[in-house]
Amino acid sequence: MNSTIIPALRYRDPDKAISWLCAAFGFEEHLVARDDNGGVVHAQLVLDGGMLMLGPFGQHGDYDKFIAMPNDVGDIETQAPYLVVADADKQYAQAKATGAKIVMEIADQEQGGRAFTCQDPEGHLWTVGDYDPWHEA
Repeated sequence: MNSTIIPALRYRDPDKAISWLCAAFGFEEHLVARDDNGGVVHAQLVLDGGMLMLGPFGQHGDYDKFIAMPNDVGDIETQAPYLVVADADKQYAQAKATGAKIVMEIADQEQGGRAFTCQDPEGHLWTVGDYDPWHEA
């Protein structure tokens, strides 16, 4: 079954975000829609049955008045995707190598597994771990 909840993020530089998310976390491009000038208007990235949608910040009229970029509000987020991975330590090293700002170091978690939290280049918060809440204990 495909995911029924799909995070949607906005980026000032969607092309850079797509490249970074693919390199840091292993996402793959599912769809990248572009305007006549080659700019990203909408993108869908996939990873292990999950999907992330993203688009450019500041180009969606009324919708954009409800969104702020993290670095415009003191690097604060009101939501953050949790990314389930097979090997949190390996993913931590990969994210760090691509320039992720680690805000919570990798550690064992109370609910099980290991996880870390980082910010992407535009300040969006990501928690990445090998705890899979769908898997029965």
